[in-house]
Amino acid sequence: MIQKKVCMVGAFATGKTSLVARFVKGIYSDKYQTTIGVKIDKKVVETGANPLTMVLWDIYGEDEFQNIRMSYLRGAAGYLLVVDGTRRETLDIAIQLQAKVEDHIGPVPFIVMLNKCDLEASWEITPADLEALAQRGWKMIKSSAKEDQGVQDAFAHLAQQMTGASAQSQEAA
Repeated sequence: MIQKKVCMVGAFATGKTSLVARFVKGIYSDKYQTTIGVKIDKKVVETGANPLTMVLWDIYGEDEFQNIRMSYLRGAAGYLLVVDGTRRETLDIAIQLQAKVEDHIGPVPFIVMLNKCDLEASWEITPADLEALAQRGWKMIKSSAKEDQGVQDAFAHLAQQMTGASAQSQEAA
C-alpha cells in the first residue's frame, strides 16, 4: 500500500477541518473549532492497482497574527489550498501561501478548493478572480463541507495527480 502526506493549507476559518471531517468520517458540524498546530487523519483512496493511504495534515490557518510553520509541510506529496468564497481576503492569502509552499517543498500537485459553495450567492470572489486563477493553470473545485459538494472529487483528483492513476474514495478499513 502506498502512503502519501497531504496538507490542508489556507487562511483561518476557511473550512479545512470541516472538509477533512466530511472526507474521512462523512460528518459535518456547524460548531467552529480552531485548529491548534496540526491534526492528522488518514483515509484510503483506491487508485487503480494500489490503494493509496492519504495521511491528511490539517494545519492551523494563516492570519495576520500567525504564519504557517513551513516545517509542517516537509514530506508532503500534495496539498489542498482552501479558500472561503465568502471572504475575498482568503483568496489573497491562498495565493501568497501557494508561493510560500512551492518555495519550501517544490512544485507538488495541489488543488484549490473554493469552499462554501452552498453560500455562493454571498461570495466575495468574482468570476474575474476565478479567471485569474485559471490563467495560472490552477485546478479549482467548488466545495461545501456542509452540503458534501466537491469534497470527494477534490481528494480523488489530488490522489490521481499524486499517483498518475484514476482514483475513487473508499472508507479505510
